[in-house]
Amino acid sequence: MSQGLRIDGIEYGTEGLSKEGMELIERLKFTRHVLSELTNQQAILTKAKNAYISDLKMEIVQGRTGVDLGALLSDD
Repeated sequence: MSQGLRIDGIEYGTEGLSKEGMELIERLKFTRHVLSELTNQQAILTKAKNAYISDLKMEIVQGRTGVDLGALLSDD
């Protein structure tokens, strides 16, 4: 069973690659995996940042007006 490797939309065969070539493929796979994890972490951190900003805005409004928007908008 021969493996293939897609780079820039082009499929390359990996049969006949040297040991160094196969190590480079493994490094590339690892790098792609880490980049995917970092992208996921960035999404999580962006969501947290936006939540903090939203909470700060509510705190600022409450401080200026004395109205607790969180209590007004909650479903409790």
